[in-house]
Amino acid sequence: MKLHVALLPFFISICFINMSVNINAKSLCHEREQLLLLNMKHNLIFNTAKSQKLVYWNQSGDCCQWNGVACNKGRVIGLDLSDEFISGGLDNSSLYNLLYLQNLNLAHNSIHSLIPSKFGLLKNLRYLNLSNAGFQGQIPVEIGQLTKLSTLDLSTSFISQHRLKLQKPNIGMLLQNLTELEDLYLDGVMVSAIGKEWCYAISSLHKLQVLSMSSCNLSGPIDSSLSKLQLLSIVKLSLNNMSSPVPESLVNLSSLTTLQLRSCALTDVFPKGIFQIEKLMVLDVSDNQDLGGSLPNFPQDGYLQILNVSNTNFSGQLPGTISNLKQLSTLDLSNCQFDGTLPISLSRLTELVHLDLSFNNFSGPLPSLNKSRNLKYLSLFQNGFRGQITSTHWKGLLNLISINLGDNFFNGNVPATLFTLPFLQDLILAHNDFDGVLDEFQNASFSTLKFIDLSNNKLQGPIPMSFLHLRNLQYLHLSSNQFNGTIRLDMFQKLQNLLILGLSYNNLSVDGTFNDDHGLPSFPSLKNLYLGSCKLRQIPAFLRSQSQLVGLDLSNNQIQGMIPNWIWRFDNMLNMNLSNNFLTGMEGSFENLSCNAWMVDLHSNQLRASIPSFIRGAVHLDFSNK
Repeated sequence: MKLHVALLPFFISICFINMSVNINAKSLCHEREQLLLLNMKHNLIFNTAKSQKLVYWNQSGDCCQWNGVACNKGRVIGLDLSDEFISGGLDNSSLYNLLYLQNLNLAHNSIHSLIPSKFGLLKNLRYLNLSNAGFQGQIPVEIGQLTKLSTLDLSTSFISQHRLKLQKPNIGMLLQNLTELEDLYLDGVMVSAIGKEWCYAISSLHKLQVLSMSSCNLSGPIDSSLSKLQLLSIVKLSLNNMSSPVPESLVNLSSLTTLQLRSCALTDVFPKGIFQIEKLMVLDVSDNQDLGGSLPNFPQDGYLQILNVSNTNFSGQLPGTISNLKQLSTLDLSNCQFDGTLPISLSRLTELVHLDLSFNNFSGPLPSLNKSRNLKYLSLFQNGFRGQITSTHWKGLLNLISINLGDNFFNGNVPATLFTLPFLQDLILAHNDFDGVLDEFQNASFSTLKFIDLSNNKLQGPIPMSFLHLRNLQYLHLSSNQFNGTIRLDMFQKLQNLLILGLSYNNLSVDGTFNDDHGLPSFPSLKNLYLGSCKLRQIPAFLRSQSQLVGLDLSNNQIQGMIPNWIWRFDNMLNMNLSNNFLTGMEGSFENLSCNAWMVDLHSNQLRASIPSFIRGAVHLDFSNK
């Protein structure tokens, strides 16, 4: 015991020494490195009010603890100055003296200059991100001397006026020594190369896992040499003009998880084998109108999460094996040539969020989707679907935001539960064979509905008063049904967000008078009002206070007397239809009047006056009495 006590000071000193060593190992910044960083900050132009990193750099403290700085043994090895609102000051920066730097991120700034050739001095860089930093012009050949790079990101916005170019050096010269590259992002860079040139340059990067070159002005054909890259996982080549087929050899990319070839002018038939690549999660070949193909039998436990072949010439039926894609969240087959009935197995896609089958030739009933509890967007617009839509179709689909079943042959009643879905904003059931009476529904004042289109059906009975409590409603189109009863327009005053109201061609009697004329200014500011064939006896006076009207239809009513002078004062009016009434003339003087409407339809009235000069400029003007 005495021996241990005697040795205690020795052990304490040893522990102190070890503690001191550990503190030093924790990367106290070298003085030279700190001075270089402060000098770099001094020469930078950046927004101090918005900066979250640079603004806090100062002489006190350890620079290795500064936000955006990473160190190893006191040497600066990482700088993240993304989103720092930097607008200049890199040409003669001390940045290039940070010779231990391995990671540099300058993304999302506004530097607006050429990329300085001095970046080539940073020989230890493994990661370089200059995406959307504001750089422009030719990419310097010195970037190609950073032979340790594993990630290079020079991508820029597709709509940027000042884009980077890769011409001299071309893509082959830039990449020839970057053999360690694993991730390459050149989106938006003007590469301007034909298929063999860019494909051969990339195929030499044997470690490449990510290839992202959308909107690079690339042309085809896509060369089979890309299939040599067995580690390639992500390929994004959208918005290029390939004008060529997709090579069958891409089936050999066994590591592929993402393939995006949207809007590439692809031709011929898409290889079915690509759908069946085991690890594939994202496949997007949309907006290739000359690309044909069909969907395969999908393998068990497929990984596909996003499948988008919209706006192509794909055809055939939706296979029953679609249910094998248990992780599928987006299925977009819109504007293709698909046909046949939907398989019952579609109802087993429990992860589905987005389903768009619009503009096809599908037919038959709609399988229940109530197991797709995450579904937000559903569009079956313009197909041949038929049958009833019962409340069980929507049971549990509480996340739906948009439903579009328009232009089909659905029939039967419209279930009231559709109007009570808690997050629904758009409901389009137009141009179907729905009939029966619309029931009132509960909690309308809490609804998120903005857009309701039930036009061109066979709906009967009174218009539900529940509609008048939809506070967020902007569009209500009920025209061309068999609704009946009397509707007072002042009832719509509560809908302060209403922009479009359509009640035409029903069995309605619409009363355009208001009980309280002082309430006129509080009426919603409409853009379109459709009251054709509504038994109106006069032009509603509240229209005088409407300044934003673009379209007005008061045709086929019983309106008598003079056309009021104020109706020509709508600055934004494009389409005005007062035809098939009993109008006899135009009120007041025409001085200082002008009409900007493209179409003015006054036919089949009792007008006897000549056409006023202020409306002769309309593209379509019908003044006839036929």
